[in-house]
Amino acid sequence: MGPLLHSAIPFTLLLLILLLAAKVMGEMFERFKQPAMIGEVLAGIILGPSVLSLIEPSQELVVISDLGILMLVILAGMEIEVDDLRNSIRGKRFWVALLTFLVPLLSGLFIGLGFGFDYTLTIFMGLCIAITALPVSIRILMDLGKLKTDIGQQIISAAIFNDIISLMILGVIIDFKQNTLDVQDFITSTTLTLLQVFGFLVLLFITYKLFRQVSRKVAIISPKIEQFLRFLKGKESLFAMMVIFILIFASLSESLGLHFIVGAFFGTILIPRSLFSDKDYSGLKQTTSTITMGFLAPIFFAYMGISFQLEAITNLLLLIIIILVAFVSKFIGGYIGGRLAGISGDKSVAIGIGLNARGIMELVIASIALQQGFIDVSIFSILVIMALTTTLVTPILLKGAFRYVEPKKNREMNHTKL
Repeated sequence: MGPLLHSAIPFTLLLLILLLAAKVMGEMFERFKQPAMIGEVLAGIILGPSVLSLIEPSQELVVISDLGILMLVILAGMEIEVDDLRNSIRGKRFWVALLTFLVPLLSGLFIGLGFGFDYTLTIFMGLCIAITALPVSIRILMDLGKLKTDIGQQIISAAIFNDIISLMILGVIIDFKQNTLDVQDFITSTTLTLLQVFGFLVLLFITYKLFRQVSRKVAIISPKIEQFLRFLKGKESLFAMMVIFILIFASLSESLGLHFIVGAFFGTILIPRSLFSDKDYSGLKQTTSTITMGFLAPIFFAYMGISFQLEAITNLLLLIIIILVAFVSKFIGGYIGGRLAGISGDKSVAIGIGLNARGIMELVIASIALQQGFIDVSIFSILVIMALTTTLVTPILLKGAFRYVEPKKNREMNHTKL
């Protein structure tokens, strides 16, 4: 009855049902101080083949889902500046950023190799375990009121590094062709891929240097931009200009064999904030957030739920191992990295816990892997459960960690005064 019902319902009505369910479920989770994303994915699971079979995956939903991916990546990029990237690996912070990525990545690779997966699937497994969702981390820390603390800034810095490195590796392995065992072809393909990545990095560097020069003349250029915007008669012209610039980078990254989200992410980061007034840039973020979180993102996350298939999960051992390894490896990486950076043990524990929220970016990577045929529905469904579990558990445990760290800090301050 499900498929027949699905085929009989007009697409706009399906979209209405999906968006309404996603927003209602998202609102419910927001009320319990949990990311709306979790409720939106669960809405898709309920409406999809796993429960009601009311809505099935379709090409129309894939198109909207891809737009959701693009806008989510842009929104995440608007939270980062080039200086933030430099700060994330500056000094002793480098150890936190490196180990919170490297330990989970290697753990994921060991899982893949242990279960006999092919190399591409193994690398994707490692990436999904290694990544930390920057937007989710920011939201959790904001809800706890800890975004501006030392621990909060360490978590954000490491999350920035994790996201950027993950996206770069994603671009490489999507471009990498694994359709031959011939050594000469393997070397040629690898060399070509590395040259393409190098070319993209050179393009980023040139653009960054150019914008640095432009930013130094902000007093001259900013009024010109304001004047040009006043000249334009169209609505949301600044938003359109930003999206055009980002799409240019997205197109360039695709032409070089990388995924479009790599170019979109870096294109967003490169946009100089200093060229805009605070009011204009705040308006840009508000417009982007409204379009993304009001419509496209809920559809994307709900579509992830629709693509999820509970009956496809036949390997419960793999599911349990992935969830445990995902959490423990990120925790160990944060703790060891924190200790090497000279951070106290209790704060290092908080950092390890805080970097476990995968959510948005992990689902983006898993979605791309499924579309590209690198993973099947079974692995995708396992990764969805892992993303939801780690995102649900992180704010609860992190809140407890802060409750321990702060009284200890107060005791130390009182002892110093005495």
